[in-house]
Amino acid sequence: MDIAYFTKTLEGLPLEEAAGITAGLGFDCADLLIRDGHAVSPDRSEEIVKAVKLFAAAGLRTPMATIDSTRPDDAASRLLGCCGEAGIGQVRLGFWRYDPSRRWQAQLDEARRDLDGFERLAERFAVKLTIQLHGGTLHSSGALAVQLLAGRDPVRIGAYPDPANQIIREGSEDWRLTLDILEPWFCCMGVKNCGWFPGAYGAHGQRAWHSDWYGLDEGMVPWNEIVPHLVATGFAGVLSMHSQYRVSREQALDKVRADLAHLRRLVAAAKE
Repeated sequence: MDIAYFTKTLEGLPLEEAAGITAGLGFDCADLLIRDGHAVSPDRSEEIVKAVKLFAAAGLRTPMATIDSTRPDDAASRLLGCCGEAGIGQVRLGFWRYDPSRRWQAQLDEARRDLDGFERLAERFAVKLTIQLHGGTLHSSGALAVQLLAGRDPVRIGAYPDPANQIIREGSEDWRLTLDILEPWFCCMGVKNCGWFPGAYGAHGQRAWHSDWYGLDEGMVPWNEIVPHLVATGFAGVLSMHSQYRVSREQALDKVRADLAHLRRLVAAAKE
């Protein structure tokens, strides 16, 4: 399996610096975020190939990229074409947001039509497009995501579970159930940790609860159980390590180093 660094933390940095930091953290590969304000902007899709070359010069592979597209339009086609040209095998799509003012079925039907178009683009450009489990979406859990994935070619459309996102939003389910439901499409997993803590009582006597991001060895996600399962089942996809810490970039990168070391210890122990 590949352990990739999700480059969101490196917002605003030049490509060369982003590549150098990623390599300096000890990663072998990157999950390249393509978003305005980041190293590669969606309106300059030709920069994707350049980015992959610069990361390669720093000793890094780029097996995965992340985009925000939810419509299979010309702009998405250009992005995916450049990803394919650059040799990026997996591309995470954007989020189909849930609108509580509309019926779920109508939203599901629209999202499935979008994915029909994306599946054709994936075939055209020889890439795999993934759907990340994320709060506030039509795919916050495995049980919901499978409604979008059913009937789709796992070679072209994949599932991207994210246990920490699921725990602190509405998509919580047993991680084993998530992986079982999504097994045919499972090709990527978001790696971070999180937890809940109590706040003060409000005016009406109800205690508030808050969530935050924790170190990989500190939060509620049992990575000490998940990683051995991935090793035992021969998972050969991408583990995308996220750094969502609400601290300075320098401090966040220190935490990433510790998280990567812990993850590698778990992998090594599982292989013994």
